[in-house]
Amino acid sequence: MLRTRIDSRQFLKRLPLFADLAPGDMDMVAAATTELHLPRGRVIFKRGDPCNGFHTVIYGSVKLCFVSSQGDEKVVELIGPGQSFGEALMFMERDYIVQAEALADCMLLHIGKEAILSGIERDPGFARRMLAGMSRRLHGLISDVESYTLRSGSQRVVGYLLKDDPRQGGEVMLSASKKMVASRLNITPEYFSRVLHDMAGRGLVGIAGRSITILDLERLRAYEG
Repeated sequence: MLRTRIDSRQFLKRLPLFADLAPGDMDMVAAATTELHLPRGRVIFKRGDPCNGFHTVIYGSVKLCFVSSQGDEKVVELIGPGQSFGEALMFMERDYIVQAEALADCMLLHIGKEAILSGIERDPGFARRMLAGMSRRLHGLISDVESYTLRSGSQRVVGYLLKDDPRQGGEVMLSASKKMVASRLNITPEYFSRVLHDMAGRGLVGIAGRSITILDLERLRAYEG
């Protein structure tokens, strides 16, 4: 069955980075955009591959990880719809330092470097939005370092469950397997499962596969397993 190519402009203009681009500039960015359909498990790029632009996720999810020579991996980040990756290395003109792999069937857009550089030269507002996006990513990495060094493993699990909406709780859907989420939190899968089941035993959460329901938000915030 033939797959109909989307109009990438319709998706790009929904992203904060491109929302205010003039029509002509949007056409330029869209012309430098490649649509990628990738099956689950497909490696998007490996460490050492050249970085000639950056990717944004339309649907599916992607993991960024380090892979050792023995095949062990450390998950650095889990990327979902509307998020992007690769911007910093694109500007630094460096090769990729991590591996990217599709965690589910994915659709990505790859935006070429030259179109981004041209957009920055023509639109200072575009440059500011690009810097804001990279600053948010840097802030997230700094928060990770703080978490790994100053917070216990159980506190990291609580922080992960409440990261999207710490005030409301509700249902949290794990974006990847428990093994991958544990790697992202720098704890073992066994410890991650033990903490979740301890929380469930105390009536703090309900667990159904990858779905975690917050049952007692205040007690969960104070949890220390």
